[in-house]
Amino acid sequence: MSANQNSNEHDRMRELIGKIHDADVAYYQQDRPIMTDREYDQLVDELQALEAETGLILSNSPTQHVGGEILDELVPVRHTKPMLSAGKTKQVEDLVKFAAGRAVLLSWKMDGLTIVLRYENGGLQQAITRGRDGIIGEDVTHTVRTFLNVPLTIPIREPFEVRGEGVISWDNFEKVNLSLGGDYTHPRNLAAGSVRKLDSGESRKRKLEFWAFDLVSDTLEHQSKLAQQELLQNSGFSVVPYIFLPESHTEQEVRDAVGAFQPKHFAYPVDGVIMEYDDVAYGRSLGATGHHENRLIALKWQDELYETRFTGAELATTRTGMVSITGLFEPVNMDGAMVSRAYLHNVDIFDSFQFGLGDTIKVYRANMIIPQIAENETRSNTFFLPLQCPCCGHRLSIRQTTGGTRQLYCENPHCAAKLVQKFAHFCEKTRMNIEGLSAVTLEKFIGHGWVKNFGDLYQLDQFRDEIISTDGFGEKSYERIHDAIEKSRSCTLAKFIAGLGIPMVGRHAGRELDRFFHGSWDEFEAALQKHFDFTVLPDFGQTMNDNIYAWYADKEEGKLWRPLLAQVHFKKENTDMESIKKTPFWGKTVVATGKLMGYTRDGIQEKLLMLGARPASSVTKKTDYLIVGEKAGSKLTKAQQLGIQTLTEEEFENMIAE
Repeated sequence: MSANQNSNEHDRMRELIGKIHDADVAYYQQDRPIMTDREYDQLVDELQALEAETGLILSNSPTQHVGGEILDELVPVRHTKPMLSAGKTKQVEDLVKFAAGRAVLLSWKMDGLTIVLRYENGGLQQAITRGRDGIIGEDVTHTVRTFLNVPLTIPIREPFEVRGEGVISWDNFEKVNLSLGGDYTHPRNLAAGSVRKLDSGESRKRKLEFWAFDLVSDTLEHQSKLAQQELLQNSGFSVVPYIFLPESHTEQEVRDAVGAFQPKHFAYPVDGVIMEYDDVAYGRSLGATGHHENRLIALKWQDELYETRFTGAELATTRTGMVSITGLFEPVNMDGAMVSRAYLHNVDIFDSFQFGLGDTIKVYRANMIIPQIAENETRSNTFFLPLQCPCCGHRLSIRQTTGGTRQLYCENPHCAAKLVQKFAHFCEKTRMNIEGLSAVTLEKFIGHGWVKNFGDLYQLDQFRDEIISTDGFGEKSYERIHDAIEKSRSCTLAKFIAGLGIPMVGRHAGRELDRFFHGSWDEFEAALQKHFDFTVLPDFGQTMNDNIYAWYADKEEGKLWRPLLAQVHFKKENTDMESIKKTPFWGKTVVATGKLMGYTRDGIQEKLLMLGARPASSVTKKTDYLIVGEKAGSKLTKAQQLGIQTLTEEEFENMIAE
């Protein structure tokens, strides 16, 4: 090999180390990935190949250190034993060789933030992140105590450590990420940032979990890895799911066991599987390199690339105003599923591909789950992102985020996408009861521009094909939503008004308005136009009166609700007035408080209405009865002070029966 060639290879190694280091800082310290997992792995693979070829390993090579950075805000803690990584492969054949003639355990390689829990005298003493090189981590006890499943006390008194992964399930990631404005691209990034929050109250909202994979102890260590896992399970820990293969296993059984790990059927993010020797002493005797332990090996799945053609980009506005970008391509069969879109995290990543319509691109499913664009072979750079909000048409801006990336934003304060909670409120069970239209679903529909006002909910059939092809939907889910929408077209004035989101005008007020205006919207609107004084109604004060008129005069609000009037019709309650007049509650004002055994809060309201009573939410001198359940509070005290008759749930039922 010539000196010049050597120099070129050494320069390339230094270049690779620099790129990997930059990626580590962005990923671990700033929680803003600058490249995909596939791109990162390609850089590491190339560096390892050059190191093997040249025999040169630089001191700052990431192949000799586990990635990560210590954040200044958290207290550094030294680990009792170095936390090394596992050797990696992409060939199942390497696992077959590794397992030959020995009992092994296969488990998920969960994709989150590695954490060590220290226990002493039966209680959790400290939680520490892996840290820079597995030697010094960060104390995150305050946030780990808020995890969903970490045992704070256990029956074991001896000191020991549990190593595991802090993760967020895919379902919780979607919900939490939406509540945070959709800023995170993967559960791993959200988990890493959440664990290191200084405010444990903020961390508690993130629905983090801890899944154990290793036991470290001078007194509790069993000679069998399987026994260790069983001890952890029996002590209350969630243990990473595993498959045990005895030493008598065959090569085919190893391959079958590996094949049993299907990421798309697992509730948590994973990036491979881990194989480890069951014989703890034997595994320890194999020693370690500066980077990984020889007792275990990780299989990272091969990313199979598929060729297709780029067809455009789709924008969707979120409730924060941030606009997501999805790359579109000709449908391609990936593992039996037809895929035609992949999420592009920000403007920088979109621009890096230099797309043009019809460009030949390579796509894959990251971790065998998430569709991703790997590369653009044509790079014609003739396709430009539209800069109009798909929801309101307002011109989009490009903002530089605190993490240094560029994102599209809609600056229009009246954009319907920012009103997701209003739409979700309208669709709730106790309002219009449109099952299937959750806040998460509505954000997708609104962001795509399919829903701009409440009336549009009743015309979603024109977007049937688009909805069915959207991630997470299909014909059955569309039909369920469609049926619920059609059923809600016939509604009472009470539920309709409760769904409009008028401040302080909820279900109880809606029932009063329904009763007073005979279930007629026309009568209600005519009263508004004649400046009706709503304070004459029970429990309506001046503030509620003013809120109704302010809402009615708001032109932007009117754009949301007025199209509804052409889509719904109002029905009146079918009630036998003669039978109602015979009940002891006819015309009486009744309040219910505390937990009732036979009724929900809405259920008791409906029951009272059926009896001809006037349900109320607060106790006043005009209250006739107070129905008292468990843990009744201030309403009971006030009723006693006013001398109002109180009824137990049993007494209430007896009066009905009589």
